[in-house]
Amino acid sequence: MDDINAQVIAVFPDKVRIVVDDLENFKIAEESLKVGSYLKIADNENAVLIAIIENFQIAVGEGGKRDYIIEAFPLGILRNGKFERGGDSLAIPPKEVRPANIDDIKKIYVDSVKDAESFCFSTLASNKDVQVPINGNKFFNKHIAIVGSTGSGKSHTLATIIQRAVAGKKGDFALNNSHVIVFDIHSEYRSAFPAANFIDVSNLTLPYWMLNSEELEEFFLDTEANDHNQRNIFKEAIIWDRRQKFQGSDADKQKIHLDSPLLFDIRKVLEYAIAKNTELIDSGEVYAASNKEKAGQPKLTQGSLYGKLTNFVNRLENKVNDSRLDFFLGEKSKSITFEDTLQVLLGYSSNKSNVTVIDLSGVPFEVLSITVSLISRLIFEYGYIYKRLRCAKDPNEKINNDVPILLVYEEAHKYVPNSELSKYRSSKISIERIAKEGRKYGVTLLLASQRPSEISETIFSQCNNFIAMRLTNPVDQGYVKKLLPDSLGSLIDKMTSFRQGEALLVGESIILPSIVQIDPCTNAPSSNDIPYWELWREQWKDMDMAAIKAEWYK
Repeated sequence: MDDINAQVIAVFPDKVRIVVDDLENFKIAEESLKVGSYLKIADNENAVLIAIIENFQIAVGEGGKRDYIIEAFPLGILRNGKFERGGDSLAIPPKEVRPANIDDIKKIYVDSVKDAESFCFSTLASNKDVQVPINGNKFFNKHIAIVGSTGSGKSHTLATIIQRAVAGKKGDFALNNSHVIVFDIHSEYRSAFPAANFIDVSNLTLPYWMLNSEELEEFFLDTEANDHNQRNIFKEAIIWDRRQKFQGSDADKQKIHLDSPLLFDIRKVLEYAIAKNTELIDSGEVYAASNKEKAGQPKLTQGSLYGKLTNFVNRLENKVNDSRLDFFLGEKSKSITFEDTLQVLLGYSSNKSNVTVIDLSGVPFEVLSITVSLISRLIFEYGYIYKRLRCAKDPNEKINNDVPILLVYEEAHKYVPNSELSKYRSSKISIERIAKEGRKYGVTLLLASQRPSEISETIFSQCNNFIAMRLTNPVDQGYVKKLLPDSLGSLIDKMTSFRQGEALLVGESIILPSIVQIDPCTNAPSSNDIPYWELWREQWKDMDMAAIKAEWYK
């Protein structure tokens, strides 16, 4: 290889152009170069530029002589055995160009992270022998986004990351201090986390009385109608019932308001609204003697709200009597305590687990936003209060929350869409607040979506670590490109041709943007494609329509 002529012929801020006269022999250990291979470019100061090949060209000269032109994207400098990002310090002209060997590549990644902070879930897509460790602290204490079209391996990637994160130092799954809450909208992740604290509509109990004022109004009122009568009576009834149940002093009783996290009975609110909607008031007059049946009786007139709350009453009756909402408005919702709710969500209940999977597949769509909003807000406020308690005990405490939480939103565009519709307002407010402030209180987000362009830009732009898998929709591609660094060169254009499980890994946690192959997960989520052709070729199957109807009518 010493007689091969390979030299740099042009240097740009984001590109190095190299000409090679014998590309077939320009290789390491019998491995031919390809797009994605690494090169070493030495300068006059004993520093080595590491670059990744982006494309090849062939230049035909006089007499049919062929030269091969390689364009490579500079990643960083190996100086004194240490890798540094950026390639703008390359001296001109460089002296030597060689393919990088596997030891050079490993040195870039392995030496970039301390062993105590190393977290690994992938290998280089161009060389499966090179693991790609990242800084676990910088990965989890910043928000994370996983994006990819259906079939790109997004669910398996999410499962691999969480399984590796909650595993012990030796790879076992003994209980440690990791805490992950997964919002599972398609019932995929129970199989991936068999030891998880599993919650679905059959055992989920949420206290409706802990909704804040905005959530209460979104859930119980027709906010589009802008009806001040229903809003005023609703607020009045809740505060009245809370004060009736309050056992404290009169002074504290008068401080109760719509946002007070105190129990109230939604059925009492309904009774209050019905009473106001049918109220008759003594006018102070009596019926005339000519009306023999009513003579001498007080004359009643309709109250100021008579008949004006009918729509509100009907809406409230429908919700209170809807059996699908028992997890939210049933008797258990009135008796569950704040402590019980938090223990279940954080995995501190009798079935202690590092992972809590909240299966939302059985939650009616019209209350999905409110359900996610309440749980998210409770977790955020837990982080806020826990930090305040720790700081009160020791103002010099550096780690304010020693029980940090990762909230995982699968199909995030379903909870926080880029939409101003009122039905998404609560969940957007809760999750946007976590995106902007959660890191201070030990609460971070992992957003997974096949339609990143439909996610609230306020939330998506707060992510510092991206795992971008195959994206086929041009709108989604453009949206992700806009949020990723401009220094990625043509790496970002390869998203359309990624194989299943391949991804562009970029962010503060990794030494340099890399195309990686995600490791297989230990237990797979139940998100595999249905083998239509095989199933269609089987014998006709009978179905129990009565069972389907019974389940449907639940």
